[in-house]
Amino acid sequence: MKQLEKLISQIASRMNAILFTQGFNADSYIRKCIPLDKMNKSYAFYGITSFHPLGFYFRHSNLAGSYFLGKCAVENSILYKSDIRGDELKTRGDIFHNQGSDIVLYDDEVIRIKGSFLIKTLVHNYSHNPENLEEFLILSTVSMHYANIHGSPTDGCFLGPFSTVDLTTLHNCVVGAYAYLQTGELSNKRIEPGQIRIRNGDIFDFSYRFPSKDLNNYIAFEHGEKPHGVFVDFTEDRKKDFQKLFAVVYLKPPIKTSECASINRYAVVKGETHVGKNVLVAQRAYLENAWLGDGTNAQENCYIINSRLEGNNVTAHGAKIIHAQLENKVFVGFNSFLQGSSNCPLTIGKESIIMPHAIIDLKEPLDIPPKHLVWGLIRNRKDVEKHSILLEELSLFDGELSRGLMRFKGSGSAFVNAFKDRIEHILETNGAYFDGSKNKGHAQMGRDISFNIIQPYPRGPLEGIYPTIAIHS
Repeated sequence: MKQLEKLISQIASRMNAILFTQGFNADSYIRKCIPLDKMNKSYAFYGITSFHPLGFYFRHSNLAGSYFLGKCAVENSILYKSDIRGDELKTRGDIFHNQGSDIVLYDDEVIRIKGSFLIKTLVHNYSHNPENLEEFLILSTVSMHYANIHGSPTDGCFLGPFSTVDLTTLHNCVVGAYAYLQTGELSNKRIEPGQIRIRNGDIFDFSYRFPSKDLNNYIAFEHGEKPHGVFVDFTEDRKKDFQKLFAVVYLKPPIKTSECASINRYAVVKGETHVGKNVLVAQRAYLENAWLGDGTNAQENCYIINSRLEGNNVTAHGAKIIHAQLENKVFVGFNSFLQGSSNCPLTIGKESIIMPHAIIDLKEPLDIPPKHLVWGLIRNRKDVEKHSILLEELSLFDGELSRGLMRFKGSGSAFVNAFKDRIEHILETNGAYFDGSKNKGHAQMGRDISFNIIQPYPRGPLEGIYPTIAIHS
């Protein structure tokens, strides 16, 4: 494994040089998180469909257990059980609308990962950067367990476990565990663990930060240690169910589905589970005794257990829903953790928005009324009062608002409308509104994915390194 160890050292030393001014030592964080003995035991897999441009290139990299779809390139990088999802890459001739201007793409967009180390990280390319439309770039970036890089080019950044960078271009930033950023662009910033920030210039600014004493119970990540806490224990307890999926090349579909719905080959489906029409179940999703009504989607790394989602529900990347009933069109944001129990069930009213990185961990039964925005840490009814607001009330607000540890500034109507527009976009692109001929989306186009399995050198100095291969259409 000499070449693999050398590559790790090169990535760590470059990160240390980039983040030196912030006093950050990436090497001390990643060394204990690297399962070197597993790097040559997991195959990578590349999805092919008739709907997505074909193109995959990798050179001097490790791709253990990682998933690729669409046009991707990986150079001098380590990806361990990461999902690189390029199903929304723009293609040559597409028109990108930006501030009243229409920009035509010269070529197909490519996800390009260079000199980076991603552990169990989701990359989704829904990009927004008008300066480089043909390339979605992740450069010299280290990303820890279950982080999300969604539409966010990164350069010289460190992302802590369960963090999310969303529609934000980042340069030389350190993002703490369970932080969520949707701020347009950031440079040379250090974001504290549990910081939630959604900002759109001078139009609106939403911010909230979890108290450290509360957050550390769910996810903690100290210098030189592995991530630990409730979130880690939850995923580790279900790891064996995923391992069974990778042990064989072919598996029969776990349950029968409608011809306009799809369950990815690498999703876990257990117990009495129902999947309705126009439903998308992505790779590494986990369903157990789950009812997914028509038009619902379960995205990567999400868990839906002993729960019923009535229809047109969005469960974003990494979200977890346990012992809950969600009425129609409830949105559950990135890496949210919604944990009821048989004694303390959770009910969420229709068209409510559960903010990214919200934690609902119940000590009593709870009903959240319809059309509410919910954030922060909620354990009981009293917490709901200071961690939620009626969407209509927020829409009428313009100015500065404080509620508990949440701070809002700007136009409430612009904030609410931005969320509603995004939810509609997700439902449309996932095929929730497919009528048999029109409005086809990922749920329909993902039914017939075939997978190419790629393996590394099994021994010798190149052990764990994948051969240089280029796949073209």
